[in-house]
Amino acid sequence: MAAAPLLIQSRENTLVKDLRRLSQDSTAYRKQGRVWLEGDHLCSAALVRSMKPQIAVFAESFWPQAPSDLKQAAERNVLMADVLWRDISGLESPAQMGFVMELPNTAGLDPHAPTVVLDRLQDAGNVGSILRTASAFGFTQIAAVKGTAALWSAKVLRAGMGAHFALRLVEGLGNEDIEGLQVPLLATSSHQGDFLHRAALPWPCAWLMGHEGQGVSEALQRHASAHIRIAQPGGEESLNVAAAAAICLHASGAARS
Repeated sequence: MAAAPLLIQSRENTLVKDLRRLSQDSTAYRKQGRVWLEGDHLCSAALVRSMKPQIAVFAESFWPQAPSDLKQAAERNVLMADVLWRDISGLESPAQMGFVMELPNTAGLDPHAPTVVLDRLQDAGNVGSILRTASAFGFTQIAAVKGTAALWSAKVLRAGMGAHFALRLVEGLGNEDIEGLQVPLLATSSHQGDFLHRAALPWPCAWLMGHEGQGVSEALQRHASAHIRIAQPGGEESLNVAAAAAICLHASGAARS
């Protein structure tokens, strides 16, 4: 049973300052060792995956109507004066509650897991969308090469829609870490390799999804077991990386059944 909630009314409160950094600085979670989940959807998704928050934070006016499972999720509940929510929120329309959670401790890559490799992807929306797609189609691990958008940033968390809690997330990796995977590496390409709809896709595997402008690096391409391209009869030069990932990961999932 959670203790009675503590009411915070000052912008100078330490927790207010910490939450402001977590919501507005994309890499603050690395320094604090914890993440901020804003909104009841993300918080509920974490609970479904048996994640336990350190602190549950509620807007003062929302507390009376907050769902009981959210009120009982953490050992410590905090009420935040409504006027403070715009200070800590990263949303145009601030949510009325959130969780502070310990940053999951992932020791390293599982070399045998079905994996999606993110090679220096810059856009947080693309990264979060790919995480969501990976979880949907049976991939269990995300390997982010140095230069990729911060996986636990507020923007990636929102785009991931709860997929983070179903995946093993490892970031800050070098090419040598990716080369250590013991599953076939499939490099996406816009101009070479087998067409996806004709390719025999191995399982498990690791899909290499490259930088939005530059694609998969030459160093990683050299270690790929196969290069795969998507037929585009409409004539576009390339696809958005999140769209390409959805097509490729769906093909892998379909090939398993």
